[in-house]
Amino acid sequence: MSLIVIGGHSRNVGKTSVVAGLIAALPEYNWTAMKITQYGHGVCSLNGESCHCATDDHSWAISEERNRSGESDTSRFLVAGARRVWWVRTEQGRLAEAMPTVRRRLADAENVILESNSILKFIRPDLYLTVLDPENSDFKKSAQEFLDRADAVILHKPSDPSSVKTSWQGISLKPVAAKPMFSVQPPEYLTSEIVEFVKSRMQEQALGFRRQALGS
Repeated sequence: MSLIVIGGHSRNVGKTSVVAGLIAALPEYNWTAMKITQYGHGVCSLNGESCHCATDDHSWAISEERNRSGESDTSRFLVAGARRVWWVRTEQGRLAEAMPTVRRRLADAENVILESNSILKFIRPDLYLTVLDPENSDFKKSAQEFLDRADAVILHKPSDPSSVKTSWQGISLKPVAAKPMFSVQPPEYLTSEIVEFVKSRMQEQALGFRRQALGS
């Protein structure tokens, strides 16, 4: 099994579009997809609504996506061609409690593509891509924490390069300075170069597995 993680420095930078695009572009890998959402305090993980329930009961939840309307992020994964899709919701800082169930859900998957940053606290994927938008000033702590583990960067082209003033105060991009960097122009978040990069890495991994098997 290959496991790919797609992260990003903030909301609405195209992570879901990258995941859905890769599922559609590489159907031969029979993807299982997963999205992890972490809510702030006072929000129920069962339904994402404001909640005053006991946090021990509702600290996390996981459900399988079956709706093919394409209206939600996980539905988009299903429409793109994923074999199975899971949505994990947790309270901030309590993803660890969901991990045993997450691992069981993914254990039988052929290949996994997962939208999250925080999952990197618990797993080491075969490939981690991070999406960055210089025009978006927010930079999640989880994205900062794992920036040095990115295998490649998907970077938004600014709509007006002369007007961009990155406000990522205290954020150093040195950890990814030498990594492959793919430029995208929203609303297109995936290029043929990105697809080929992911495919080549998966082929390299498969070849490594075969060599290991023959060596044993």
